[in-house]
Amino acid sequence: MANVAVIGAGAWGTALAKLLADKGNPTALWAHHGELADRIGREHQNDRYLPGVELPAGLRATGDLEEALRGAELAVVVVPSHALREVVRAAARHIPRDALVCSATKGIENDSLMLMSEVLVDELGREAEPRLSYLSGPSFAREVAAGQPTTVVVAGRSERETHAVQRMFATDRFRVYSSDDVVGVEVGGALKNVIAIAAGICDGLGLGHNARAGLITRGLAEIGRMAAAKGANPLTLAGLSGMGDLVLTCTGELSRNRTVGIEMGRGRKLDEILEGLGHVAEGVKTAKSAHDLADKLGVSAPITVEVYRMLYEGKPPKQAVVDLMTRALTRE
Repeated sequence: MANVAVIGAGAWGTALAKLLADKGNPTALWAHHGELADRIGREHQNDRYLPGVELPAGLRATGDLEEALRGAELAVVVVPSHALREVVRAAARHIPRDALVCSATKGIENDSLMLMSEVLVDELGREAEPRLSYLSGPSFAREVAAGQPTTVVVAGRSERETHAVQRMFATDRFRVYSSDDVVGVEVGGALKNVIAIAAGICDGLGLGHNARAGLITRGLAEIGRMAAAKGANPLTLAGLSGMGDLVLTCTGELSRNRTVGIEMGRGRKLDEILEGLGHVAEGVKTAKSAHDLADKLGVSAPITVEVYRMLYEGKPPKQAVVDLMTRALTRE
């Protein structure tokens, strides 16, 4: 057992905190809003992000970062990608010197075009890198919280520390593989959200199963090109953080990014969709950073480009489909 701090009380952070606390680890869950932490403490559930899921007595919630991180042996960072730098910067002085740090955030920072792994090293220092790891894979929060069998991967630069985190998370319902390909795992986890928006648009337009299957397959090729350009092993994208997460997010009813796409395909405006969603859809912000990163790296990413144009330039989804289908013919 280990003292654990989970930084971020959204659905995913709450589900991971429950999993770790259910294993008997003394676990603190930090919520950005103190009133949410108070309600979690009183009611033993997160009525805002994971309603109806009873949380264990060994899980305590707090709105104080210092309190959450005091004595932590494992700090799990689960905040939206656009908030990661700010939260880690505030938390850095409170993270115990020898604590392992695992990020379960997926995305690419908009302005810097950094992966979450690069942001963490930027804020915590190169000396912290052996203690850093990254959790990814096909894992809807509600199913993890319900104890449904789930399989994920944790990647890190140091084999010993990565295996330690692997063991801390693993249960008979939560199987954890390890990897040393941090970039591949990170790129897969980030870009699948963009492709999921595109898959949702296909569904919202009623384009059928053929279109969705083709989109997922070509989306994976696009993700693989981006990962390779960043120095990753393309075979990583055939695994849980690539194909696994991509299929789940493009087809699952619980996918927020797919939901955004479905509603866009039905003709609703993005602002209206996001207002009613109630949760962060990472693919919306990642579409911009992925578009810019592909341009910077000189990588062909036609699906990402069309998603960007629909989200940020108001391009009609039907026209985006036509433009994708009528591009110059190439080899697979």
